[in-house]
Amino acid sequence: MTRVFKKWGVFDPTSKEPYRVSRSKIDLFSECPRCAYLDMRYGIRRPSGPSFTLNNAVDVLFKREFDEYRAKGEPHPLMKEAGLDAVPYQHEKLDEWRDAFKRGISYHHEPTNITLRGGIDDVWVTSSGELIIVDYKATSKKIGPKTDTDLYDSYKRQMEVYQWLFRKNGFPVTPEGYFVYANGNGNADDFGNKLEFNTVLISYTGDDSWIEPTLLRLKEMLLSDEIPPVGTAFGGGPCDYCTYRENAGKTLLALHRSAIKKNS
Repeated sequence: MTRVFKKWGVFDPTSKEPYRVSRSKIDLFSECPRCAYLDMRYGIRRPSGPSFTLNNAVDVLFKREFDEYRAKGEPHPLMKEAGLDAVPYQHEKLDEWRDAFKRGISYHHEPTNITLRGGIDDVWVTSSGELIIVDYKATSKKIGPKTDTDLYDSYKRQMEVYQWLFRKNGFPVTPEGYFVYANGNGNADDFGNKLEFNTVLISYTGDDSWIEPTLLRLKEMLLSDEIPPVGTAFGGGPCDYCTYRENAGKTLLALHRSAIKKNS
């Protein structure tokens, strides 16, 4: 049975309509142009990994907790502990901005006719009216993250895209964003139907100067019929997905040719 790939979100070089690109697609392009090309030009996406439902639960609980302080117009204890002169931001579009799958916050980049969008976790506001972009993260490591040097590059790019989107929508945004990072304690004596977390606030000073040239390179790639180069794997070396595709393709082609010879 021939599998039919979904064509939603595929770039059409002849279309005059703005091409919608999610924040995650920008990250994909940064990781591996070839994977991004197959995804956005032909609808051939990377195999999806397992969903991190525990992380999703932590996100929901964080949002619920910070929303309590948002309603009161008071800083969360983590914000007080960090000495931040800020409170959770109240805005009529907050729920829309948080909807990463259907809405989020977006901006139409006219030079490329690309509309970039992304869904945030939270926004805080300083006493001077500047917005602070906030992202929730959860993990479980023996030694949890403490500073921005412990953050993955993809997390930093994520923060910078959100900062760029809010600036392009006319909001004053501080260069410094924050990660509310929860680290699950795996050293407890027993489970007892309870997983305890140590939560820290990690500041990160973003630089969104790379986004504009990245959008220009992305559009150039999408308009080209040339296959882009292979990207870099998470641990170094060539992209794991590209390596798998190439090896599997060569093997299947060899098997196919062998079968033809046997049957001829």
